[in-house]
Amino acid sequence: MAHLDSEVTEECLREDLKFYFMNPCEKFRARQQIPWKMGLQILKIVMVTTQLVRFGLSNQLVVAFKEENTVAFKHLFLKGYSGVDEDEYSCSVYTQEDTYESIFFAISQFHRLRNLSLGTLGYGKNEDNRIGLKVCKQHYKKGTMFPSNETLNIDSDIEIDCIHLDLQTLSKNPQDWKNSSFFRLAFYRLLQVEISFHLKGIDLQTIHSRELPDCYIFQNTIIFDNKAHSGKIKIYFDSDANIEECKDLNISGSIQKNTQYVLVFDAFVIVICLASLILCTRSIVLGLRLRKRFLNFFLEKYKRCVCNADQWEFINRWYILVIVSDLMSIIGSILKMEIKAKNLTNYDLCSILLGTSTLFVWVGVIRYLGYFQAYNVLILTMQASLPKVLRFCACAGMIYLGYTFCGWIVLGPYHDKFENLNTVAECLFSLVNGDDMYATFAHIQQKSLLVWLFSRLYLYSFISLFIYMILSLFIAIITDSYDTIKKYQQNGFPATDLQEFLKECGSKEKCQKESSAFLSCICCLRRNGSDDHLMLIN
Repeated sequence: MAHLDSEVTEECLREDLKFYFMNPCEKFRARQQIPWKMGLQILKIVMVTTQLVRFGLSNQLVVAFKEENTVAFKHLFLKGYSGVDEDEYSCSVYTQEDTYESIFFAISQFHRLRNLSLGTLGYGKNEDNRIGLKVCKQHYKKGTMFPSNETLNIDSDIEIDCIHLDLQTLSKNPQDWKNSSFFRLAFYRLLQVEISFHLKGIDLQTIHSRELPDCYIFQNTIIFDNKAHSGKIKIYFDSDANIEECKDLNISGSIQKNTQYVLVFDAFVIVICLASLILCTRSIVLGLRLRKRFLNFFLEKYKRCVCNADQWEFINRWYILVIVSDLMSIIGSILKMEIKAKNLTNYDLCSILLGTSTLFVWVGVIRYLGYFQAYNVLILTMQASLPKVLRFCACAGMIYLGYTFCGWIVLGPYHDKFENLNTVAECLFSLVNGDDMYATFAHIQQKSLLVWLFSRLYLYSFISLFIYMILSLFIAIITDSYDTIKKYQQNGFPATDLQEFLKECGSKEKCQKESSAFLSCICCLRRNGSDDHLMLIN
């Protein structure tokens, strides 16, 4: 009687395992179970993508408004601005007279802003809760310098002097504040002059998209950089735009109704993602319970433990990806609703959450493509080659870092693409992909013959090593995995403990062959040789 109960328990466990590893279509044919999760995921893809597109179009207006205002500010406040930045700074001056004129020009333009600007701009309060300009200058504490006699006497301590120019002061005779002692600059010890002011603006273009407008505060800073004392003062313009809730919005028309429709749509997306989260979490819990049953049965019957890879088969990694995606979609949708209602203005965080969740949703589509053999070969190849590729990239990365540091320290003074580590890494990555090779060779300055010869050796060795050797090895790893997968599909995948258990026949029923979705997953195999053997279930 006990033996009969054991056989019944074993057969029930086997049937539950077979059903658990079936794909949605097989479950429907076996037990007429409607694939709710698959249908929900398809609906979620449509809903989340539509939400992202609508938010992206709205976000484009925000980005365009910020960028266009920055360009307008540069034309308004920078004297002689050509419309194109000079390298990383906006423009530059080379004489004392031009420096004074540029400083006074920016101050005068600020005072006449309402009569000059085409935008919806107004004055804002600065950090001191005052309306106006704040001008600060940094200079060495004291010193004397006679370059002709090669004599220098400098106190390296830095002093910062600031002055606040409000609208009333600027409305007076300009010569009164221009002749102030503050603006008598000792250029030989001057480090920089900083002009900062706040402006407010309203983005009215969102009304054309039937959305409520945003209110902005622009924190503008103009820096005259003389730290190099090279005879060239670089002028930097920085505008940091912060979105704030408008205090009083009275807009008639259909905008309010459109906002309500969007909020209802976002709420529906949250409901869909919440349902997907619950169903996937339930599936993971059921899988863990089934794994516990299988481990206890296997230990009781065969007196040994199941290998780790077999145990991981009960945890569906796709479901974990879906859960993470759902959580990000829910949080992002809540933030989007708050932004739409003008209660929050954090576009960046909302964009990251919605963008990443949509990425994960579309990556999850690969799971359903795996049900087709033609696509499954590609998916298995990526799964099998990924560990080897990561190990290979770790080794190649050491060589890449070595070239990065070497190029930065040697070629940095002679080539603008090697001025800092970040630029060097980007330049070398472009070279690996065959981009901009001739320009990189041609732009090296030939002031030093030794450095010029080294640059040729450096570039030729890097390109030859990475394009002809490392990339070829990279492709060979993936090709080897693909050939192994094709061979296993023809000759059969290595059997594992879990697979052998599912193939066993019950005592009272004949064994029936059932294809299952888990057959295309990577699983464990007892290996006597190298760790590089593929472990696959068929």
